[in-house]
This record gives sequence, structure tokens and C-alpha cells, in this order.
Amino acid sequence: MRFSSNVKPYVLLLIVGIFLLLGYVYFSFFSERPNRRTDVVSVTPWLAPIVWEGTFDPVLIDNIYKPMNLTIATTVFAVGKYVRFLQDFLETAEKHFMVGFNVHYYVFTDRPDDVPSVNLNQGRHLRVIQVPGSNRWQEISARRMEIIQTTIERQIRREADYIFCLDVDSKFHARWGSESLGRLVAVIHPGYYEQTHDRFPYERRPASTAYIPMDEGDYYYGGAMFGGYVADVYTLTKVCWNRFEEDTRNYIQAAWQEESHLNRYLLDNKPSKVLSPEYLWQDLKAKTKEVKVIRFSGVIKNYAEVRPNV
Repeated sequence: MRFSSNVKPYVLLLIVGIFLLLGYVYFSFFSERPNRRTDVVSVTPWLAPIVWEGTFDPVLIDNIYKPMNLTIATTVFAVGKYVRFLQDFLETAEKHFMVGFNVHYYVFTDRPDDVPSVNLNQGRHLRVIQVPGSNRWQEISARRMEIIQTTIERQIRREADYIFCLDVDSKFHARWGSESLGRLVAVIHPGYYEQTHDRFPYERRPASTAYIPMDEGDYYYGGAMFGGYVADVYTLTKVCWNRFEEDTRNYIQAAWQEESHLNRYLLDNKPSKVLSPEYLWQDLKAKTKEVKVIRFSGVIKNYAEVRPNV
């Protein structure tokens, strides 16, 4: 199933829905149910699931998705000194990320000779795509949406069913599996999941296309992870890049660059699945009682040393 068909994603969604319904009936009446969480919110106001440990059955959901022979594209940008994080990212991904699935890593870097050699499991491949470097980390961040959009058009749409766009300065610590698959997937930022939307660092200037008024907002989503069907992520990246370009023409830069535009897009286009902060923790942040498992986290680093203009 590929991006070239407008019908196949919806057929996939229907098949998954049927299997999930049958699984729910089975586990409701014939088997022990997965643990329920009463200490966290596990569904959004628009009825999308929020994925926490204890809200899904990993065996059931793997049995639904693995027979489909899906391919998961995964993009990371290892530009400049950020290439140093790539080995830990890939090695921990091979232990924990989409184990048992076909995975294609797309590594964007200006230092292809520095890409480490990592042993990949069967059905998993790595492609290195050279991109320009920059003396400004803001420019690298800004061009991410454009480059992902272009690569989907040229390559990924023919090679994958789902895509996750992740930050390379991160590591996997525990299972990240098929429970994260959905049409459009976002993750709640670990720094703001306990805050109200008036405290979120949205872009608050009306002149920006990323503007979100003080009385609006659902969650504050982290820019270090977004994903979903290849076609849906293509639309997301295209819209965000076009809005970024419009802001540039108007001599304005959103507060948190691509993350601000991502949050504006997801306010208008609700994600079909939301991942809890388990899927985007920060190593410098102490674990809280709600977070039973840390699955993926940003590593501690010296920004002044790894970023070119800090």
C-alpha cells in the first residue's frame, strides 16, 4: 500500500478498525483486559486515543498490524555536529523501534562520510541523503519540512506506508511499536503536558501564519516527533513549509520555528492518535508518577557546542 493510491489508506484504516473491534470484543468477554489507567487522560475531546503504558495490549495490536507487511519510513536530520548522535539513535532504534516491521531510515546529513556503520535487522535499511549545511541552526530547522516534503514526493511515497519524523539527538529506551500507528500522529511535549493551553508557548503574534489566540489550543505538541500515513504527513509538511515561506516574505519568524507551525496545523487538523510524553521525554527532566515507561527521550547536550550560532 503506497501513497500513489488515494483509496488504499482508507482500506487499511477499515481493516485495522475491523480487527480492533474484534479484538475489543474478544478481550472484553473472553480474556483478561489490559490494565486501565485512571490517573491520566487517555482520550482527546475529539475521541482520538492518547497512548500511555497500560492503555493498549501490545500482543493484540501487533497481531493486527504485523501480518500487513507494512513499511515504516523514519527520517532524521544529522547536520553538522549533530551527526555524533546518529549512532546511539540507530542502535537503540534497532532494539526498540518498530521491532518486527520493515523500517527504512532516511538520514539527511551534510557529512555522509561520518555516518556510522550500524548492524540493521532483517527488513531494515538505511539511506543517506546529502543536504547542505548551514551556519544557523534556525535555517536547518526551517528547511526540515521542505526537505521531508520533497523526499516524500521523490522517493518515500513509493517505498513506505507510514512515516515518523524524529529528532536525531534522542535515544530509544523501551518498546515503540504498532500502538503508535495512525493516520496523523502527534506527541504531547513533556514540558507542557501538565499545563493549561494559556501557558503553552504557541506563536501569539497575529502577523504570523502560526498564530494561535490565547483562548484556543488543545495540547502543546513536540516538534521532535510527528508521523502518520505518508500522504497525510506529506500534506502536513507542505502546508507548514508554505506558511513558513509566507512568514518569511512578511519578515516574521514564528516563536519556535517549525514546532509553532506544526502546532497551528494540528489545531486545525486534529491528529487521529496522540502519543503521551512517554514517546518524547527529556533526559534532563525527572520522571513523574504518570510516566510509567520512558520510550524515547532527548539526550542532554551542550547547545552552545553542537549548534553553529548559539
